[in-house]
Amino acid sequence: SSASPISLSTTFKQSAPGVPPKYDYSRAGNPTRTAFEECVAKLEGAAEGFAASSGLAATMLIVNMLKSGDHILVCDDVYGGTNRYFNRVVANFGIDISMVDPIDLTKFESAIQDNTALVWLETPTNPTLKIIDIAAVCEMVNRRFEGKNKPIVVVDNTFASPYFQRPLELGASLVFSSVTKYINGHTDVCMGVICTNDTELAKKLRFLQLAVGPAPSPFDCYLALRGARTLHLRMRQHETNSIMIAKWLETGEKSGFVKKVIHPGLPSHPQHELAKRQMKGFSGMLSFVIDGGIAEATLFLQSLKIFALAESLGGYESLAELPSVMTHASVPAEQREIIGISDSLIRLSVGIEEPEDLIADLSQAFEIVYNKKK
Repeated sequence: SSASPISLSTTFKQSAPGVPPKYDYSRAGNPTRTAFEECVAKLEGAAEGFAASSGLAATMLIVNMLKSGDHILVCDDVYGGTNRYFNRVVANFGIDISMVDPIDLTKFESAIQDNTALVWLETPTNPTLKIIDIAAVCEMVNRRFEGKNKPIVVVDNTFASPYFQRPLELGASLVFSSVTKYINGHTDVCMGVICTNDTELAKKLRFLQLAVGPAPSPFDCYLALRGARTLHLRMRQHETNSIMIAKWLETGEKSGFVKKVIHPGLPSHPQHELAKRQMKGFSGMLSFVIDGGIAEATLFLQSLKIFALAESLGGYESLAELPSVMTHASVPAEQREIIGISDSLIRLSVGIEEPEDLIADLSQAFEIVYNKKK
């Protein structure tokens, strides 16, 4: 059939005792899940893919390859849930966590320890959209360890999607994505996926899928596979819309109400040239600093009509949020201040609606905020 069937069975008939077939129990494997994993692996240029029931469940699978006494080096600006998981859960099991700005490569390299077992990168970062030089970090790790007990380098590719960025080709050990976002793209599935070309890591991840058990449902795999089929079309429109809006925020009629616009596709972005080398395009993610504080940001967000005030990202619909009190509220205030997640930083996930309608929506929200202040 042209569409993969949904295999809902949790168990599969066997021909003889002790001779398990390819599928015996759905936690270990399922035909619909396999179809999705193979699809995403091809998108990422990987040999194998491993799906999990959420992005954080996939993160957990990766961390379960470590042991007490290991060290994880994490870029300082990551999804709030990743930050919370590393610092409030993983740290309780005898694993040290360091969060360091990856833009300063010398500083980042100095944070690598002899017991560093995992280097976690997220690029573009969430929500300040820093661009990390993946190849440079991988070369740094290889140079430091000379191939012996080399740390696993993971790149969270959620903000870019495999359509615009392929970290395995730049030297990463694993590439991770929250499927919930761009890969599915329809705001109706919660899932994560890990892809790799490393045979040994693949064996460990396949075992952990069975042993730990964060298996996604066959129906979710079916939906995510449906979404992946239009990834290329959606990402092109996300890019077109987000760049148009970013330029409007930076130089348009309401730019006086905006202190800063952050989009890797803008020449004003500090890592714009790196982004152009490392990525073949840009997603629908952008952030900007509104003139004012939390009161202005709140009224602005409440005044939007097409953009929905909501967490998450990467769906066909446009979303807006205030990271300091929403997606990154669990990040300590002092850390948010260092990273630049202020109460004035608004994050947009630009959807695939007509860009003129989205700009009109932003414009009317600005008018409500600043007319009220007069």
